[in-house]
Amino acid sequence: MARQTRAERRARREARERSMRGGELAVAGAGGRGADKPPVRLSPEPGRRPEAGAAVGSERRGNWAVNFVRESAAELRKVEWPTQNHLIQGTVVVIVAMVVMGTYLYFADQIFNKLVSKVLLGQ
Repeated sequence: MARQTRAERRARREARERSMRGGELAVAGAGGRGADKPPVRLSPEPGRRPEAGAAVGSERRGNWAVNFVRESAAELRKVEWPTQNHLIQGTVVVIVAMVVMGTYLYFADQIFNKLVSKVLLGQ
């Protein structure tokens, strides 16, 4: 399953909070003392765990490729693709950095070439 977007998580959290307001859950510290602090809500009971003999995800084994493609497409919908201006700007930055580093390495190579040939090789 693809990861949820921030808006989906927020909507799910708000729906859960609305449902908790309708059917109040147990509240810790609601004895009347400490009126300046808001009450702390206890978490609901966790869901049932599968039986020891049951195979987890056995229904998904047969169509793993379909699930992979579906989840990949869902992730690609969440990607914030760069605009043409961002793409051009990033390309220019990379080209300038390559020219600067290439120039530096060329001159460093020329200097070390002469240094090695004169000092170490005695030519």
